[in-house]
Amino acid sequence: MKITALELHLIRVPCDSGAPPTAFSGVGWSHMDTLLLRVVTDQGLEGWGEGFGHATCPATLAVLQTQLAPAVLGADARDIRGLMTRLAQRLHLFGRNGPHVYALSALDTALWDIAGKAAGLPLWRLLGGAPVGTLPAYASLLRYGEPVEVARAAARAVTEGYAGVKLHEIDLPQTQAAREAIGPDVPLMLDVNCPWSVAEACEMAARLRPCRLAWLEEPVWPPEDREGLARVRRAADVPIAAGENAAGLHEFRALFAAGALDIAQPSVAKIGGITEMLKIAALAEAHGVRLVPHCAYFGPGFLASLHLAAAVAPAAPFERLFVTLEANPYHELVLAPGGRVMIPDAPGLGRDPDPEILRRYAMAAPVVLRS
Repeated sequence: MKITALELHLIRVPCDSGAPPTAFSGVGWSHMDTLLLRVVTDQGLEGWGEGFGHATCPATLAVLQTQLAPAVLGADARDIRGLMTRLAQRLHLFGRNGPHVYALSALDTALWDIAGKAAGLPLWRLLGGAPVGTLPAYASLLRYGEPVEVARAAARAVTEGYAGVKLHEIDLPQTQAAREAIGPDVPLMLDVNCPWSVAEACEMAARLRPCRLAWLEEPVWPPEDREGLARVRRAADVPIAAGENAAGLHEFRALFAAGALDIAQPSVAKIGGITEMLKIAALAEAHGVRLVPHCAYFGPGFLASLHLAAAVAPAAPFERLFVTLEANPYHELVLAPGGRVMIPDAPGLGRDPDPEILRRYAMAAPVVLRS
C-alpha cells in the first residue's frame, strides 16, 4: 500500500472562551489554528493526522512540505513502526523535539487512521480497547488573569457537567477564586506552564495547599530539569504532572527514573503520534505512574486522543479546552455534551473532516505533494 500523495491544510477558526483570555506562549486565543495532514494511498484509502499546533503550525507545515514529504512518498503505508523509526533517524540532526517531531506525529496518526480503515475497526478496538461509549472530560480553561473571570469560567464549566476544572493561571488569587466558585469537592488542577525555579515552585506549592489541587502541572523551568521537578514532588503536598513538552520515550524514562512524576501527560500531536504514545503508556504502567494524556487541539489529534484514552487510559479524565469554536471539521465529535466526550465507533479515527469547513476556514490553498 504505497503513499502516493500528501495534502496539507492549515485552518483558522474563531473561538470564544467566555471572557477575554490573556495571551501566553505566543497565542492570543481568539482563534484556533489547526494543521491537518491527509495521506493518500494507491489502494484508495486515506488517513488524516494533526501536527502541533497553534502558533507553530507554519513551522510544522514547512517540515512536512520540505523534508517529510520527499522521504515518505512511495513508502509502504502499512509499515508504521518501521517507517517512523527510519524517519526519526533521518531527521534527528534537525532536533528531537519541536516541529520535526510534530510533523512525524501528524504522519503517524494518519497512518494509524489508514490502518483502522483497512481493518474495518475503530482505532480503540485496533489498539485492544474495550467499548466505553463516552468518557468524562475536564474543562481546560485558558488564562484569564482576573480572579472574577476565572471564577465565572470555572463555575460555568461545572454547571455544564465537566468532571473537573484545570486552570492555566500562575498565581494564588485566581486559583483561590476558582476553588471557591466550584466548591470543595470538584477536582481542580493547575497548569502553570513552567514559570518557576525549583525553590519558587516549592514555595508556591505550599501557598497553594489550601486550594486542594488534584495536581500541579509543569511547575519548573526548564521542563528538562528532571531532578528539580523530583525535588518539588518530594517537598510538595500535591501530585506533580508533566510531559506535554517531553521529547519522546527516553525523556519519559528519565523522568520516571528521577521520580519526578505522579502523572504522565504525553501529547499525541507533539510526542511522535500514536506509536510513541503506546510505548509511553506501557512504560508508565511499568513504573506505576498514572497516565493522563494531554490534549490541546480539536483536529485529528483530538480524535486520536479519544481512541488512545479509550484503549490505554479509560480511567483518566479527558482534557478538553474550554472554548466554543465557530465551526469544526469534525462537528459533534469534538464537543462534550454534559461534560462527556464521545468515542467514535467508525473505522480508523472515526470520521474524515468536513471539506466545506476546511475550505471555509483555510488560511491558504491546500498544499498537495505527489510522488
